[in-house]
Amino acid sequence: MEGKTFTAKVYAVVAKIPKGSVLTYKEVARRAGNAAAARAVGNIMHNNPDTVKVPCHRVVRSDGAPGGYVRGTQKKIAMLKSEGVKFVAKSGNKVIIKSRR
Repeated sequence: MEGKTFTAKVYAVVAKIPKGSVLTYKEVARRAGNAAAARAVGNIMHNNPDTVKVPCHRVVRSDGAPGGYVRGTQKKIAMLKSEGVKFVAKSGNKVIIKSRR
């Protein structure tokens, strides 16, 4: 990934998130080379020009909340559920985040 912009690195990381999985904004930032840039990842996802190639709905907040989505939070939740992502039973709107370690 050397020589690519941070935005290109973020898109590359997110493009590899498989169906049924999520990464946090912070984890995407870390994998793209700047663990302190979670907010930048959110802005990059907000401006994502190709949601098919770069499935930004698979990026969630560190607390499991879905975060924003250009088509609305409820659409993001529905898409994640349709892909088999598990949600916390009590809240119903927080993703169960599996440890990546």
